[in-house]
Amino acid sequence: MKKIFLIAFALTTLFCSNSFAQMPKFGHINSSELVQIMPGLKDAETQLEAFRKSMLDQFNTMQEDLQKMQQDYAAREKTFADAIKEIKQKEMQQKYQLLQDFQQTAEEKVAAKKEELYNPILKKADAAIKEVAKKNGYAYIFDTSMGSFLYAQESDNIMELVKKELNITAPTATPAPASNSPAMQAIPKKN
Repeated sequence: MKKIFLIAFALTTLFCSNSFAQMPKFGHINSSELVQIMPGLKDAETQLEAFRKSMLDQFNTMQEDLQKMQQDYAAREKTFADAIKEIKQKEMQQKYQLLQDFQQTAEEKVAAKKEELYNPILKKADAAIKEVAKKNGYAYIFDTSMGSFLYAQESDNIMELVKKELNITAPTATPAPASNSPAMQAIPKKN
């Protein structure tokens, strides 16, 4: 009986140790912090800001032209014949529609340019996270920048491992809210 108990105890211990050995390894990283220190981010922000500014400058020029047209019309309206008034009003409506169309197109172009500039950086960060996970045997890596976890078991912060994978020596930065970055702001929104 004693021998059966020892065998059962040994098998239970062996089974439990194998179960613990097979427990998945968890890690986490704040992807926002990682992206803020990625090489090329500052250059991408600078390029995006310059592109956004060029779109805004064109928008402002078109808006000024429309305002001048409206002011000229208001100043000379009483001297125009009805047919001329109608033509001038149509011209202003067309110019206004053109301005609205440009605004929408510019917003889309700024968004496309942002995607074009940021995607290579994001893909590089994603690839590095996956490589670190594979090299270090992590089953799951959670992104703490999303802030959707109410509770999580303790896990490894893999930020330093990913920085090493990417050859980043900069200290981890506190991410600024994306909406405060000038490059993240688009052409003024329609009212």
